[in-house]
Amino acid sequence: MSKTSPSLADTLLEAHVKHEMSALKGAKLKKFIDNEVDELLDHAGSVTLNRLVSADQVMGVIQRIVVDMELDAGIPELAAEMATEVMNASVQSDTTLGEILSREQASGFIEEALELRHQRERIIAEIMAHPVYQELVSNVVYHGLVNYLYEDNLITRSVPGVGSMMKFGKKMANRAVPGLDETFERRIKAWLADSLPGLISRSEQFLHKALSDDELRDTVMAAWVSLEGRTIAELKEGLGDVELQEFVVMGYEFWLNFRKTGYFEGCARAVVEHLFAKYGDRPVMDLLQDVGVTREVIVTEVESLALPIVEVLAEEGYLEALVRRRLGAFYRSAAAKKLLA
Repeated sequence: MSKTSPSLADTLLEAHVKHEMSALKGAKLKKFIDNEVDELLDHAGSVTLNRLVSADQVMGVIQRIVVDMELDAGIPELAAEMATEVMNASVQSDTTLGEILSREQASGFIEEALELRHQRERIIAEIMAHPVYQELVSNVVYHGLVNYLYEDNLITRSVPGVGSMMKFGKKMANRAVPGLDETFERRIKAWLADSLPGLISRSEQFLHKALSDDELRDTVMAAWVSLEGRTIAELKEGLGDVELQEFVVMGYEFWLNFRKTGYFEGCARAVVEHLFAKYGDRPVMDLLQDVGVTREVIVTEVESLALPIVEVLAEEGYLEALVRRRLGAFYRSAAAKKLLA
């Protein structure tokens, strides 16, 4: 038997391989997939998410794959090239903004943004309190006041020669009393400094009234109406390939730093913990149904992607070699030889 067992084992191996290869193509493979999807979904109706995986395990995957994994330097270059190809594609010239985002959708976004009234008022207040804005107001008021006194008031416009006389008088006064001009400027600016809080407060009140919901809605929608008929290519005029690639690279570098921040880790953990708090003790099927993953979705994607891949692997000989590696170890084992003996 010691001489016949290897031959019998080889014969059984060949028959087994032939059987498996036959089952991994055509209608048999499709039937196998349909049956296994049904079996898996049946178990998904009873097995809970916590039995399959824990929140810490998911966070571990995020840490290893998203945070710690070193990304090749070619990724930003490839991303920049792809972004350039997208922006230069003919579809950019054939598609208008309105075809991507309808007027109704734009209006919906505006209505939701208008609900953020507290945030809008806070932004206005912060702008008003910014030193740069206060300096801008001070300079505008000062130059407007000086211009009005010497050039643009009612008297200088109505009476010929008065403006020239006032400028001449200013020059003569500066000659007679050196530094008078600087003193005048200093006093006006000192008055502005005292009056600035009131000016800023009135400016803020004016903006709150001017930027009402109706005014903002009408202004934004008017801008939208003027843009919705323009193509994407027209809207991106002025953004060259070099500038686009620079933005992509900057975005990639931002992501590399952002993913390692405590903020990102905190956000990811909040999402994962909420997911497990809601679905951890419920069947996995509940989660699949809530995100729209049905049997039809799974089967369709498996058949459209998995079946062609299996066919290519079979043509390349990889599939048969895989089956032989998997089964050959058993038929060469001591347990198989003992059974065949």
